[in-house]
Amino acid sequence: MSDTTTQAARLTSLTGLLIPLSDRHLLLPNVAVAELIDYQDSVSDPSAPQWYLGPINWRNRSLPLLSFEAACGSRARVGGRARIVVLNALGGRPHLKFIAVLTQGIPRSCKVDNQLSYVDIPLAELELAAVQVGETVARIPDLVGLEQWLVDAGLPPLNAPSGLRAE
Repeated sequence: MSDTTTQAARLTSLTGLLIPLSDRHLLLPNVAVAELIDYQDSVSDPSAPQWYLGPINWRNRSLPLLSFEAACGSRARVGGRARIVVLNALGGRPHLKFIAVLTQGIPRSCKVDNQLSYVDIPLAELELAAVQVGETVARIPDLVGLEQWLVDAGLPPLNAPSGLRAE
């Protein structure tokens, strides 16, 4: 393959991750994911939104654990294969660098290009689009919108070192 062809292929494709949830798959660029970690129990305030599952500890930081399914109107479920995907926050907020999202298994790597097939299905408020990736219909989440929900709900902790609350 020539250098020009290789460069063109790099510009038109990227590595994505299919994130399995209980009722759907999310498609994210692999750079959005900081780490996949084992599931941790957490406890949220009873007055918190149902999509906020409580804080978890990650690398000496307290992160908000969210259920994307619950944010989209479904129920939060913790299955036998539950894991947590730590996402890099994209909104540029100084005290919100990472968000933890409940997942139901291990993400799967995939190559996506600019020829993605969009699927015409109903989308939730936090879903930007639905696309066909192989045999899987995946939703593209609005991660900046999810961050905004956290901020609007005033949910601590916003990535403060463990034991501290970010102000």
